[in-house]
Amino acid sequence: KTNRLVIAEESHYFASVGAEISHTVMEHAFDYLDAPVKRLSCAEAPMPYAKNLEALALPDVDKIIAAVKEVCYL
Repeated sequence: KTNRLVIAEESHYFASVGAEISHTVMEHAFDYLDAPVKRLSCAEAPMPYAKNLEALALPDVDKIIAAVKEVCYL
């Protein structure tokens, strides 16, 4: 409906399901998009054990909302 795509996942940025979805959409539906595909994933570092550091490493609601606003040019 909006012709925009935001992919949020807890996996790594490289070689993930989100990467494949992004690639497939860009390959087959590029002309239908009104903005570049935005991908959010965990930080490119080993997953920490501490709860507070884990929260920083994973995408949260604020990061997802910021990505949606960026894609919608708000």
